[in-house]
Amino acid sequence: MKKIIALVLALVLTLSLSAALADGITIAIPNDATNEGRALLLLQARGLISLKEDAGITATVADIEDNPLNLKFQEVEAAMVPNVLADVDYGVINGNYALAAELPKALLYENSESPYVNVVCVNEANKDTDMAKALAAAVQSQQVVDYFAETYKDGSAIATVENPTDGFDATVDYDALKGQTIKIACTLDPHSFVLEIAKKILAEKDITLDITIVDDYVTPNTMVDAGDVFANYFAHQPYQDDFNAQNGTKIVTIAGVHVEPMGLYAGKQADLTALGLE
Repeated sequence: MKKIIALVLALVLTLSLSAALADGITIAIPNDATNEGRALLLLQARGLISLKEDAGITATVADIEDNPLNLKFQEVEAAMVPNVLADVDYGVINGNYALAAELPKALLYENSESPYVNVVCVNEANKDTDMAKALAAAVQSQQVVDYFAETYKDGSAIATVENPTDGFDATVDYDALKGQTIKIACTLDPHSFVLEIAKKILAEKDITLDITIVDDYVTPNTMVDAGDVFANYFAHQPYQDDFNAQNGTKIVTIAGVHVEPMGLYAGKQADLTALGLE
């Protein structure tokens, strides 16, 4: 009995110490619908918080049901989370923004089987065109798969293409596309670098890929919706689904390319000790 009591007391003491360490800890998270939910799900997966059962991928801090470590959250625009790391203890950051900020490896990542696959999208009316098929084949090429394997050995970006192409689609009439230009909007690394690979592939068929780089999570969709560009490549599927639902747009996916596992990055805290994690 004494041993059992000692074990219980030790467990209580450990939990109390963890709570004391974490009390006052601030974590910066994205403030947009899908990325905030994604960040909170990452923290829940590590046992740091519990969300309401029906919270889902659009969860917000209001959906936190249990916060045993009394964590505090600073909600900021996704692209700005790297910029506030010096003022918070940790930050949950999208892979593309972490790459752009040249951050060191995250303290922990989402599971590599994350459903948040980054996709190439077009207006629904264009999804079955030869232009869309040619673009999809180029971004799902073996060259692109090799690029991810060689460039992101730390796992910060992972190709999700299961059956890579040689860069081309046998059903496409490439002769009819000769001399044409495909306009596409994207964000930076790795999206723009992937598109540079696709640009070279399409050039072999005398097709020009005109790449416009933007730095936000709205413009690429408004450009596709307005017809200013044919396609975009910048966001994951849940984000696109939510954007369509919120805006009444019909922007659809023609190719899933890669996943950038969201990670918890060091701010004032250099490791996970303050959270009671190893």
